[in-house]
Amino acid sequence: MSLKKRGWMSLTLMGFISFYLVVGLPKPAYAMHIMEGFLPVQWAVFWWVVALPFFVFGLRSLTRITQANPELKLLLGLAGAFTFVLSALKIPSVTGSCSHPTGTGLGAVLFGPLTMTVLGTLVLLFQALLLAHGGLTTLGANAFSMAIAGPFAAYWIYHLIIRCSGKQRIAIFLSAAIANLLTYIITSIQLALAFPAPVGGFIASFTKFAGIFAITQVPLAISEGLLTVLVWNWLQSYNPQELELLKLIKRETESNESV
Repeated sequence: MSLKKRGWMSLTLMGFISFYLVVGLPKPAYAMHIMEGFLPVQWAVFWWVVALPFFVFGLRSLTRITQANPELKLLLGLAGAFTFVLSALKIPSVTGSCSHPTGTGLGAVLFGPLTMTVLGTLVLLFQALLLAHGGLTTLGANAFSMAIAGPFAAYWIYHLIIRCSGKQRIAIFLSAAIANLLTYIITSIQLALAFPAPVGGFIASFTKFAGIFAITQVPLAISEGLLTVLVWNWLQSYNPQELELLKLIKRETESNESV
């Protein structure tokens, strides 16, 4: 079976899973995405204003990638589908809320944080419209936490670890796990800014919001890191040409020459 056919099979599988999540699980969403209408108007507008420039620059980055290397479109779709599926899996947390993975670390490592800003924001838009997961007024806030802060952290951590140690799988694991954790830290900050506690203000409110998700989010971040490493291993085995094109792995001929 050709590599292209394997790639299409992977996207098809992701599509079936996504369809099941949309149609087969029609349950109310009480997830960590900030729900529609929850933020005060001034904060909803503020986060939209903050997120929009990243999205615009991300569109330019995405356009450059697809024009320079059209063969990477399939891998872009896979990164977006990976984020959609993982971030739609809601795990029950305390107080009746939910935690979930984010899936943004993989795309940030592959294509950079700006491109992942676009993919992550589109994922959040479709989830808001199809799954009632998040919302349109809160899209700016959710995009900043999951599609901007998380991917930028993943990208920086990956390259820092590669430069310091050269251990790629550890870099992949930590970039995915920390992107997950940072998403929820940023969300907790957003909620604390919008709803400071009467006693203790921002700090007390942040401690409350962050503590709600700490029990489930830490093991989820570790699990997401391990899953991302497995997907990375699969890509190295079946899609090495794309990773070579992105300069994330060396060509085997180069490796053999250097031995």
